[in-house]
Amino acid sequence: MRLAAEQMDAFRQGAVANLPVAASVAAYGSVLGVLAAKQQISWLTLLVMNLTIFAGSAQFVMVEMWLPPLPVLEIILGVLVINMRYLLIGASLHPLFDGRPLWRKALSMHLVADENWAVTMAAHRRGQASIGYLLGGGVCLLGVWCLGTLAGHRLGAFIQNPEAFGLDFAFVAVFTALLAGFWRNRSDGLPWLVAAALSLAASQFLPGKWYIICGGIGGALASVAQARRQTPTDGAARSSRRRPTAST
Repeated sequence: MRLAAEQMDAFRQGAVANLPVAASVAAYGSVLGVLAAKQQISWLTLLVMNLTIFAGSAQFVMVEMWLPPLPVLEIILGVLVINMRYLLIGASLHPLFDGRPLWRKALSMHLVADENWAVTMAAHRRGQASIGYLLGGGVCLLGVWCLGTLAGHRLGAFIQNPEAFGLDFAFVAVFTALLAGFWRNRSDGLPWLVAAALSLAASQFLPGKWYIICGGIGGALASVAQARRQTPTDGAARSSRRRPTAST
């Protein structure tokens, strides 16, 4: 009973922690709903897409490609490429998932979005993260995402130009806010610069959304290389421990 109460408390804390970004999630979800209505996608199809995929950027690509006859293979490949970043996200969540069965990991990862992952990782640095915290944020964001997309779908017949209302900027705004929350010190600058440079270069020379993968992997490798460079090797550490200190 005590364990269940602790899990529910962590779930509630995760949901509350994600409320500040929930408004932006609903806003750019409404843009997806408007675009889906213009593509003649029914509200039921959109809802099923939300519940089974729950990946905003991938769903935008799906909606853009939703033209008869449906290019099923192209859609699958496009979604696969965009969602490859979840390999990196899943690896970063290993401390939370460690020791849990595969089916629980799979169900938990289905509720992982970029936003609740970022909020959870920030809490993890403070020693406050848990699976319940992650899932609470995921359920919160899934709920507002569904509400936002369906509201946008209903408004699709009336809003011809969502950019005029600034709704398209909500996607950029929420990720800018999350990125700012991750900044610790100047040592974070190198991985960010590497990721940005590789993303910009890949967007110019590679088709589709490969720039997401290139930037993510490049930034991660830069961070690993930087950490290894800053951490003394075992031999150096042992040598420093054996070095006698001067007596006074």
